[in-house]
Amino acid sequence: MIPLIALIAAVTPPGAPGRVATIADGQGFAGMILLSEDGKVTLEQGFGLKNPRAQRRAREKSDFLASDHWRWSSVTKQVVATLAMQDVAAGRLALDAPITRYLPGFRGPTGNRITVAMLLGHESGLPNSNAGDSAAFRPGYRGNLDALTGLCAGPVRDQPGASFYYDNCDYIVAGRLLEAVNRQPLASLLATRITRPLGMASVTWAGPHVAGAGEAPVNLAAYGAAAAITGTIRDLWRFDQALIDGKLLPKAQRDLMWDGKPAKGFAALGQWAFRVTLRGCKADQLLIERRGNVGNVQVRNYILPERNIVLIAMTNRDTIDFGELWQGAGLGYELLSAAACKVDA
Repeated sequence: MIPLIALIAAVTPPGAPGRVATIADGQGFAGMILLSEDGKVTLEQGFGLKNPRAQRRAREKSDFLASDHWRWSSVTKQVVATLAMQDVAAGRLALDAPITRYLPGFRGPTGNRITVAMLLGHESGLPNSNAGDSAAFRPGYRGNLDALTGLCAGPVRDQPGASFYYDNCDYIVAGRLLEAVNRQPLASLLATRITRPLGMASVTWAGPHVAGAGEAPVNLAAYGAAAAITGTIRDLWRFDQALIDGKLLPKAQRDLMWDGKPAKGFAALGQWAFRVTLRGCKADQLLIERRGNVGNVQVRNYILPERNIVLIAMTNRDTIDFGELWQGAGLGYELLSAAACKVDA
């Protein structure tokens, strides 16, 4: 009979993948985790069971699969920001231009003073789309969701540029803006510029996906360019790795997109960018972070571009607390430290 400790050693990968897997397992994580180092996936593994009410038997294999399609939730904004910066690089879009230059039909009262950069950086002052417990994104909503004339074009929350306020309206409108600039649907832009060239065959808008048990019904399509992309964890990694490798944006536009502003909590365009101190690393690490959650599904997308490391976690439990990396504690901090630094598991 093989001793249990020997069995664990046999199935746990060495180095960073092993450390990440041990922490995920030890802290009761349920979902999928992917780690890549130097452009190669070194861990792609499911943990726990999809049904949170199911009792997992000893050594029972996880039923989360690499082929599962997930809600990418607000990671969609990271993808849409990349499409926008491609237009900036090509000279089709100016970040300091008012959005009404491209969307003359926008009926919001401050549209002629909201710049493209304000839209992508959540400084537009547009209405709060999550008011009323996110009723606009639930089935049966009877209001007007048209990006140009509906909810996001209503009475403003604040004046343009006056404050940072994270909201889906910014990217719902940005999606329509990109369609107007390029004269084609957003789905076509995504396929032509990103998913087809990178072989991201699973990616679609509001397609079938892993959901959370017992969650309120969600109209995922209503989120549009703010949170409606679905796909596998591997395809999200393909996107991340292409950003690192410079395949999607010239360095100048990528650096601009990744310019986290301290006054805005290090928010950049469609993502957050800041230096973080990780346990076991001698130096601070540049981190590009994008998180998302819709319903019970949570996504954490961590890119360490200077180290060529990507760590992605996807779960269908809204009860899992990833913590805050800048606080130096929590599941996200432990996973990322294990991925990037020589720490004890």
